[in-house]
Amino acid sequence: MSKNVVNFNAGPATLPRPALERAQAELLDFAGTGISVLEHSHRGKDYEALHDHTISLLRKLMGIGDDYHVLFMQGGATAQFALLPMNVLRPGESADYVVTGSWSKKALSEGKPYGTLRVAATTEEGGSFKRIPKQDEIDLDANARYVHITTNNTIMGTQWHWLPETGDVPLVADMSSDILSTPIDVSKFDLIYAGAQKNIGPAGVTIVIVKKSFLDGANTNVAKVFQYAEVAKANSLLNTIPTFGVYLVRNVLEYLDERGGVPAMAEHNRSKAALLYDAIDENSTYFACPVAKEDRSLMNPVFRLPTEELEAKMIAEATEAGFIGIKGHRSVGGLRVSMYNAMTLEGVQRFVDWMKEFARANPV
Repeated sequence: MSKNVVNFNAGPATLPRPALERAQAELLDFAGTGISVLEHSHRGKDYEALHDHTISLLRKLMGIGDDYHVLFMQGGATAQFALLPMNVLRPGESADYVVTGSWSKKALSEGKPYGTLRVAATTEEGGSFKRIPKQDEIDLDANARYVHITTNNTIMGTQWHWLPETGDVPLVADMSSDILSTPIDVSKFDLIYAGAQKNIGPAGVTIVIVKKSFLDGANTNVAKVFQYAEVAKANSLLNTIPTFGVYLVRNVLEYLDERGGVPAMAEHNRSKAALLYDAIDENSTYFACPVAKEDRSLMNPVFRLPTEELEAKMIAEATEAGFIGIKGHRSVGGLRVSMYNAMTLEGVQRFVDWMKEFARANPV
């Protein structure tokens, strides 16, 4: 993020400046090899050392045990919507989905061709999602193969701040937009997947963390490049993966590690969210957050203005002022301020000061 531009894009999103500057400095000569990491073979020892180190960093930062595989895949979370049931649903089995936004709804839709998927709960009301369900609203099937949740809803601005109790049924989560933003107990999940382009690195890399036992009896009538077990067996090098993307993931993970890891990021993210939500709540007749207070996202706050004309004006003037990416998703409108790990407190403070000035200059 340059000094003059604050990037609030929802994804691909802002990356830590030191991670980018390191890439710039090392671009032509990776690790003293005389060639760019872009030119290294994915099967060469120099790239392999980077690859393994990146996995070890992720294990350290998230507390991932040896009973889990850590995979690098492609296709983003969207590919995982299909690959998950394709890999693990056996004939006669079903899975439960908790639908809390557009992406969990899409996960359900994309997975249906590969098995029986059941809606255990939905918070959709009038075409919108404004909250996370309560535990007693979730109708779980004790015989389900897994329960799927989307931990943060980038479009709707909601986030799970607790985990549903699923008994003996494995819990699976799409964490694309809040992975590494707050400490989690990985042992509570049998599988976690996340597109990298929000908190981990650039677009093109997908992280899959899967419990080894979850793959017992997994389907083998799937192309090897899409089989979790086969990708794990090949250490995610079954095919030529996006090596430069993994390199940038390494840079981001080292940046997080040097700054106190996930606990430090959680404190950082809470501070940024408090700044923005306080500004919204202090002038609630002008700025309206449509999300239940207890379910507000720390990553993607959303809000509305009194009129769509004012919203369009604010978006246009924000761009002129150096704040980009605040337009809400086309499916819901309004405004959205995405504040992943790499977003600075200074950037959010600048925006908050500006939005207050905008309200004063444009009264209703």
